[in-house]
Amino acid sequence: MMTNTIADCLEQEIAWFGRVCETRMNAYFQQSENAIDLEAACPAPDISQSPSPYASLVREHNMSFSERVVLMLAFIPYLRPQVLDIFSMQNAVLGRPYSEIGGWHGKSHIGFLPTCETASFILAGTDLATRFAVARLFRDEHFFHKHGILKLEQKDSGEPFFNSALSLSNEYLQRLADGEIHKPDFSASFPAKLMQSQLTWSDLVLNADVMEEVENIVTWLKQPAQILQTWGLEKSLKPGYRTLFYGPPGTGKTLTASLIGKAVDADVYRIDLSMLVSKYIGETEKNLASVFDQAQNKRWILFFDEADSLFGKRTQTSNSNDRHANQEISYLLQRVEDFPGVIILATNLKANIDAAFSRRFQSEVYFAMPDAKQRERLWQGLFGTTGKLAPDVNFGEIAERYELAGGALLNVARYAAIRAVRNQRDVIIQDDLLAGISRELMKDGKTL
Repeated sequence: MMTNTIADCLEQEIAWFGRVCETRMNAYFQQSENAIDLEAACPAPDISQSPSPYASLVREHNMSFSERVVLMLAFIPYLRPQVLDIFSMQNAVLGRPYSEIGGWHGKSHIGFLPTCETASFILAGTDLATRFAVARLFRDEHFFHKHGILKLEQKDSGEPFFNSALSLSNEYLQRLADGEIHKPDFSASFPAKLMQSQLTWSDLVLNADVMEEVENIVTWLKQPAQILQTWGLEKSLKPGYRTLFYGPPGTGKTLTASLIGKAVDADVYRIDLSMLVSKYIGETEKNLASVFDQAQNKRWILFFDEADSLFGKRTQTSNSNDRHANQEISYLLQRVEDFPGVIILATNLKANIDAAFSRRFQSEVYFAMPDAKQRERLWQGLFGTTGKLAPDVNFGEIAERYELAGGALLNVARYAAIRAVRNQRDVIIQDDLLAGISRELMKDGKTL
């Protein structure tokens, strides 16, 4: 039923948009475009009662005639690309497309693809004042940008801004097409994975100082506007929050980031640095821009694991490679500082992080190796409710004797369970745990 509702609403809008395009073209080539009132000639259909996601979006932002035209212009290549064929005509005198109409052609798509110039042509014709008004629709403060509805992409640097390709963002394309809000998929254009965990705060064992810092982050995420406005800080402080998690591997940095997201019902995306960093000049910045642009107006937490590989110290400039590496760090510093959401950096080695980033962190949280009591709690959390432990298992003794992080304990638990199954036992014995501990210690060149 919803599919029919979506289609019916969009059919009305497509038919209206087609009339708008035809009216502009006829007026332009009859050289009477300055006299035409496009909104009066082609009134937008009444979709105020439609339950479709398209109509809901129009009502949500109380869109004007011009805004609906721009929205449909960005949407139409996905709906009915032949509607734009009217703009593919050639200037017979110059033997090329009309520059005032704009547009471009993809590598495989043979139809006309719109640019901001196309939007200006449809809405303004040759009227300069109206052209300036159209330009305001593409500013950063407009809801098209603030909510990530439209994508603007300049094909080559140095070209006029109105030459930017105009398209609908993937998120809103899916939302308007099927009525569902989709989370972005991991891809080359979005090198980040959604972090999810079945664990809870009771599974995380941290000292009181760390938990206090975590609570500060949670409080900020729950009430950022109230904190800024109540204390009159909105003029002095930027809305984002940046924190550094550092300490030995396996001490709970990644799990803590996931649980913070759970606590505030926010998605946590782990940035894949292997796909983000490129050896080609400018590609790393482009990949970073793609992530930050998509996250800009979302309530997401961006988690950079092993952050020192990307946020490392700048070097003395001795060649072009050093200059480009330093430019990447400078660009990253700017984007991190301007990001309005929460960014969590995690590293095993704090000393490797560039000092310029450290100065901009709102907090630095040290995840230490758990002490004996904390290790015993972790062991009990892993096996305490399974009923699969032999009487000889003594977590207190193991916790006291062997210093292991929580991540290592998980490896021991997995190995102990496998060993018990191989030996056809339905319980884990102390020797299974000791064998697993021995394997973990060997990784660091230690023995039992």
